[in-house]
Amino acid sequence: MSDQIPVVEAFRVMAANKSLSDSELHDLIRDGIHAALARRFGGPVEAEIEIFPDGDMKIVVLKEVVETVEDPARETSLEEARWDDPDFQVGDLLEIPVEFSDFGRNAVMAAKQRIIQRVREGERDRIREEFSGMVGDLVSGEVQAIERGKIVVMLNRVREAEAVIPWREQNPRERFRQGETIRAVLGKLEETPRGPRLILSRADPLFVKALFAIEVPEIYQGIVEIKEIVREAGGRTKVAVSSRDDSVDPVGACVGLKGSRVQAVVSELSGERIDIVPWHPDPEIFARRALAPAKVSKVISDSERHVITAIVDEDQLSLAIGRNGQNVRLASQLIGWQIDLYSSRDWLSRGAESSLFGGGDEYEVSDFPLLELEDIQPTTLAALQAAGINTFFDVLDMDRDDFLRVPGIGEEDAAVLLTLIDELTVEDEVPEGGAPAGAAKAASAAPEVAEEGEPAEEPAAEEGEPAEEPAAEAVVAVAEVEVTSAVEEEPERAED
Repeated sequence: MSDQIPVVEAFRVMAANKSLSDSELHDLIRDGIHAALARRFGGPVEAEIEIFPDGDMKIVVLKEVVETVEDPARETSLEEARWDDPDFQVGDLLEIPVEFSDFGRNAVMAAKQRIIQRVREGERDRIREEFSGMVGDLVSGEVQAIERGKIVVMLNRVREAEAVIPWREQNPRERFRQGETIRAVLGKLEETPRGPRLILSRADPLFVKALFAIEVPEIYQGIVEIKEIVREAGGRTKVAVSSRDDSVDPVGACVGLKGSRVQAVVSELSGERIDIVPWHPDPEIFARRALAPAKVSKVISDSERHVITAIVDEDQLSLAIGRNGQNVRLASQLIGWQIDLYSSRDWLSRGAESSLFGGGDEYEVSDFPLLELEDIQPTTLAALQAAGINTFFDVLDMDRDDFLRVPGIGEEDAAVLLTLIDELTVEDEVPEGGAPAGAAKAASAAPEVAEEGEPAEEPAAEEGEPAEEPAAEAVVAVAEVEVTSAVEEEPERAED
């Protein structure tokens, strides 16, 4: 049996390369020898295979003694059995010792193929077991090849695993070469005829979330939580964060000292813009924050239809819309509500003709009673009401002569009313009484309007940086300054 020892040693070398234990190796050898015996004897056989610690093997094929042979691989005739021992009876088992060297070429090849098949099946099972619970986790590897747009990655942890980054899961800003180190998030485990395949992604929002978990200890520790995250790969990402500890500022934790933490994430994303905003359960407050870096004058919500109407000043309109409508589109995805965006002037002018939610509703949402204005004297208010003038829209288009025709209204009263109208239509912010500060509909997240309406003075960061110039410091400034200012501009109830 000494000829069998080199064979076992060869299998042991293979086991070491595949990280197999001795018990797994022995099971593979037994399975392979069964395949070789089946090739030699013409079918599945009953056999006893013993493998010793020194590498020696003992192979014995068992055949049942019968009068009429129906399965030559498992049965032998009584006449043939009595050639070896005349005492054999029907029903006895004939033991046939087999030397490994007796196997022919076909039998050896059958054993080899069975062992290779079992090894592959074991690898596939290990890949499924290891990666099935890692969806959304960050993995790293080396770019092995780039085939028809997809990136083939050799992972550091399991080199046998097939991992690819399809074109649709890549960042359009990025280009990789063979041999470069690459990080990505595990998107899903896909079954193929060749076994499980790992689909990686650098375009999924989970990739940004995983990067923040590495760079921000408070997120890893569970103190700061990323509540929502939306992304258009290569363009912009919006992240909503909250803190379980009132003493920890979630936005400041993610930005880091002088923007060091968010800058590391931006660098990995090749200069993609990142807006970090505080999460809030109130959709109106959340909408204000989500539209950062634009400052919102007023928001009105329709909870039944999940629609937010956001009103911004003229100089904030293009910033709120963003390049090709990207900012308002991502803000809408972040809060999970539709956002209809209006400029203040057009909103006021259209408010008298249509209701907030359309559909023929008679309620004029941008109008409000004159009695809510504290600057109007009671006598003036009584004179206007006696003439049937009760709301802001009733006086909006009136001039000096129109006011003087109202009984009880004098020159001073008319001057006060005209001044009040001017202040309400040019004010930067909407009064608490509900009057919009000018109104003109801009766009309901319409890319066409964004392209035509963006003014030349829009900040360069909003225009979008080229791929070769990440401008990470500018992005950090936006996240640190503009987001904070957006919170400070919120109404008092937002602080509550």
